[in-house]
Amino acid sequence: MTRSLFKGNFWSADILSTIGYDSIIQHLNNGRKNCKEFEDFLKERAAIEERYGRDLLSLSRKKPCGQSEINTLKRALEVFKQQVDSVAQCHIQLAQSLREEARKMEEFREKQKLQRKKTELVMDAVHKQKSLQFKKTMDAKKNYEQKCRDKDEAEQAVNRSANLVNQKQQEKLFVKLATSKTAVEDSDKAYLLHVSTLDKVREEWQSEHIKACEMYEKVRKSLEMCSIQKDIEYFVNQRKTGQIPPAPIMYENFYSPQRNAAPPGKATGPNLARRGPLPIPKSSPDDPDYALVNDYSLLYQ
Repeated sequence: MTRSLFKGNFWSADILSTIGYDSIIQHLNNGRKNCKEFEDFLKERAAIEERYGRDLLSLSRKKPCGQSEINTLKRALEVFKQQVDSVAQCHIQLAQSLREEARKMEEFREKQKLQRKKTELVMDAVHKQKSLQFKKTMDAKKNYEQKCRDKDEAEQAVNRSANLVNQKQQEKLFVKLATSKTAVEDSDKAYLLHVSTLDKVREEWQSEHIKACEMYEKVRKSLEMCSIQKDIEYFVNQRKTGQIPPAPIMYENFYSPQRNAAPPGKATGPNLARRGPLPIPKSSPDDPDYALVNDYSLLYQ
């Protein structure tokens, strides 16, 4: 399994989409929930073991058993009580071991919670910045195209009215044409600047997205008792959203003959992706791809 498995399977062609990131974060949240459930299960099991051990201890030490017997039978009954006492101690020790496992699980869960929150704060910030800059870029493009149309109309007005208006009216048309040309140049520069800024923001977001994927890989690798490869491959196959990151938003010259050609990737119109719960894939422990923990013991021998 290559390290690029996560980084290469959670993209979307839509530059505004967060579907790949949402898929990973949802799985992390599910993992946190599962850790809490396992932690609570261990604590409840520990409580049961301790109650049972203390009841056995109380039974072996307080309840008489063959006090009036003699010789070998008396010794046999004493050995029997000693064994009950020993079993009781084992259950009490088991309860302590289970609580220790629950404590380790809680520490792991809290550590991952802090790491996940840091990642979410960074990713939410770059998502917001990317969406805002995309909107500014699209607005700049619309303004640039409108100024180009205004200039074209001014040129056509000058050409149509060359022999139909007086000198003063022609001067007004030439002034309007000159103004429109200046507006085109200004809006062209602004559009180019926004495209360049958006590309920088996109690269920053793409870098943070990769870091988030790598963070998830580290979380999974820390669970050494699990089948990490099966879990990751199963998750990728079930939840992957695409293998191609969004293409950069290119500058489009209004007068270029290719400007109407469909660009690779996303269309120019904004399409804000809604974030929300993703569908849970159907799976069960009987699924051959479902990860299993083989020969795992909660107790350190």
